[in-house]
Amino acid sequence: MKNYRLKPPQIIISAFLILLIALSYILHMDLVVLLNQSMVKLVMNGVLVLSLIPMLNVGAGMNFGLPVGIIGGLVGMCLAVNFRMTGFYGFFMSILFTLMICTLLGWIYGLILNRVKGREEIAGTFIGFSFIPLMNYFWTLAPFQNREMLYPIGGQGLRPKISLENYFNHILDNFGLISIGNIEIPVGLIFVYAIICLFLYLYFRTKIGRATIAVGENEAFAKLSGINISQTRLIAIIISTIIAGFGICIYAQSYGFIQLYDEPLSMAFPAVSAILIGGSTGKKTFIFEAILGTYLLQSMYLLSVPIANEILVPELTEILRSFITYGIILYALLVRERRGINS
Repeated sequence: MKNYRLKPPQIIISAFLILLIALSYILHMDLVVLLNQSMVKLVMNGVLVLSLIPMLNVGAGMNFGLPVGIIGGLVGMCLAVNFRMTGFYGFFMSILFTLMICTLLGWIYGLILNRVKGREEIAGTFIGFSFIPLMNYFWTLAPFQNREMLYPIGGQGLRPKISLENYFNHILDNFGLISIGNIEIPVGLIFVYAIICLFLYLYFRTKIGRATIAVGENEAFAKLSGINISQTRLIAIIISTIIAGFGICIYAQSYGFIQLYDEPLSMAFPAVSAILIGGSTGKKTFIFEAILGTYLLQSMYLLSVPIANEILVPELTEILRSFITYGIILYALLVRERRGINS
């Protein structure tokens, strides 16, 4: 991170964020409440963004197949809720189920991506988008027994949104919550986020982690150095998938609901956009870039909603979200093409 320089997406989003803060002040909005929410949003969405780093660093590109890991996490949470596991025990079991399921899904996903080297982003997009309809059949036909999860009429098929109110809703948000005046600091939530950041930091300092970076920077040289390319890529993809699964568990406990069916489709692009805003070029990526990009993007989303409602243009929020999310990805692809980096 030496000689770190701000890139155009960061400058644009930062300037826009400053404008939104100024508008919030002019409109007499409670900036403290928005600050409190921004800290929750950082972690709520940040783990999904962190999950992109191993695949980026191994040279597999931006993980548009993020729904694969997300679905693993959703299945893990559904199992915990089905068995009526509550509190920290319920959340821990969700994580444990997610670990097992995402390891399997990540292994299969990795094997597929190893067969399409150089086209991982396109393949990941199609895998993610095709896996969702397949899982829609699962959500409809799986023999879950907890009535709170099922449609009230007929008792067959899971609801699109399953409430976590009686299970592990806000279990991390409220753990170790510190109040300093009107400012609330979700220590438990931030601690979990820090643990995942620390894991990634230490991982990239292990032998396999350094091999991951070497493969991403120069695969031919890594191969000549005796590194098993396919195995290294497979491990990175599995880790990305597992962290994505953990990410949706953390997201769901903050949101208060498990969102099924087509909801995972909308989660990959904002995560990719966030890491690009943080400064990633689509190749080697640092943890700091994921944190910075997530905070900038989510803060912008957070501020744009009340401002849009205040100036009576509620549609503006979704327009801005879509424009910035896809615009940043397009910008990154254009820059990468200009640099001659093949996706």
